Amino acid sequence: MDKKIRCAIYTRKSSEEGLEQDFNSLDAQREACEAYIKSQMHEGWVLLDKQYNDGGFSGGTMERPAFKELLKDIENDKIDIVVVYKVDRLTRSLMDFSKIIDVFDRHETSFVSITQQFNTTTSMGRLTLKILLSFAQFEREVTCERIRDKIAASKKKGMWMGGKVPLGYLKEDKKLIIHNEDAQKSSNAF
Repeated sequence: MDKKIRCAIYTRKSSEEGLEQDFNSLDAQREACEAYIKSQMHEGWVLLDKQYNDGGFSGGTMERPAFKELLKDIENDKIDIVVVYKVDRLTRSLMDFSKIIDVFDRHETSFVSITQQFNTTTSMGRLTLKILLSFAQFEREVTCERIRDKIAASKKKGMWMGGKVPLGYLKEDKKLIIHNEDAQKSSNAF
């Protein structure tokens, strides 16, 4: 028999609202992902029993208990594919997404978003991912350039851009002004 491909489902919902219901958002996500994995049985996909459900946790942080457990199991080579309902269930941060994919790549783990045709088990899926990460990197670099340019322009206008104010000066309206009393003390010290 061919090698079994171990699949884990990760579900997340930002708020706790509705989680007390018999069938909630996490259950709906899980059910859809289970059906997708079942449709891939011919490829050797098998669903792991362990569940990774984060109810009431934002996708804007990686500080989620089930998500941390998922990453730990990936690092221990227990998972081949992570299946999610939508990519934003995994994360809402491009920077975190890049970190997550780095962990996945190091441990040869793929991920599939069942509603967005996103599948890194294929060469096209990996290419799409690399293009998205390239744009994320570009966006970070452009943001850094804008910040550097703004700081340089502010400095040219004589604006104080942070840090400890030198002895003999005060910061007033984002500018350094001489504080005569302290300036006298510092000049007398030499």
